[in-house]
Amino acid sequence: MASATYSIATLSREFDITPRALRFYEDQGLISPRREGQTRIYSSTDRARIAWILRGKRVGFSLAEIAEMLDLYSLGDDRSAQRRVTLDKCRTRLSDLRAQRADIDQMINELTAFTDLIRDLIDHPEREEQAKTKFHAALGGPEGIGPANMAVVQSPSS
Repeated sequence: MASATYSIATLSREFDITPRALRFYEDQGLISPRREGQTRIYSSTDRARIAWILRGKRVGFSLAEIAEMLDLYSLGDDRSAQRRVTLDKCRTRLSDLRAQRADIDQMINELTAFTDLIRDLIDHPEREEQAKTKFHAALGGPEGIGPANMAVVQSPSS
């Protein structure tokens, strides 16, 4: 029984990527289609590797990391090493993403507090001290921008 094969056009459509991307993955040694003249013939293994590549890229792995994980597949150890390395890389990536999310949440809080301050100063210039107090309270006190840097948010005419 012959195993399934795929053309570059078929895989490009299926994965919504360009033929150029597939050729790039081939150049990088991530997939190895066989050739019949100028035509690339992709195997089920190539197709599975493409799915892995795209999944890895989607969650932020570099092509080098993806290549390392893919290369461990054929060690002959029932994929034990591949699974351990993949688990370690996934845990590291999760940790990195959680740190990024915390940084983004902090930036959102600071920008929200800053835009609220500016809006309060525009709407009620006579309440400047109250607006500043509210701003610092929203940032949890001296963390974030802090009182020492309030000159940055004051208008030049103050």
